[in-house]
Amino acid sequence: MLSLTLASAICLVLSVIATVHAYWAWGGLWPGHDEASLAKTVVGASGLETMPPAGLTAMVAFLVFMAGLLPLILVSGSPSILPASLVWMGMALLAAIFLVRGALAFTAIFRRRHPQEPFATLDRYFYAPFCVVIGTGYVLVLALV
Repeated sequence: MLSLTLASAICLVLSVIATVHAYWAWGGLWPGHDEASLAKTVVGASGLETMPPAGLTAMVAFLVFMAGLLPLILVSGSPSILPASLVWMGMALLAAIFLVRGALAFTAIFRRRHPQEPFATLDRYFYAPFCVVIGTGYVLVLALV
């Protein structure tokens, strides 16, 4: 039961994040007021004044959504088109990706690559800790299944 609750929470949160990425891919500007402020808020790379291409952002939206579905596939117990071992490995890989992304935010290399404000502050206080929480959620789902 706990694994289903965690898997559902991960799916819900990543679905919201995927939806926001899709919104950006279709030209949405929130939480910025123009493309440059949006890029500085959600990417923060040195000298970046525009968002990544719409196609790339849409691909990220799709991948984030699929990453949210994987825990539900794992805990559902129903047959899927993916072999169970592949689902398990995908979950382990996603756990590592989220945990490493969360940790990277506190390294000098990452901070030099993404120094623009408000991204740098948002990353330390929100984005990176969120990645650690999601990564930990994947680990817990794996441990409970």
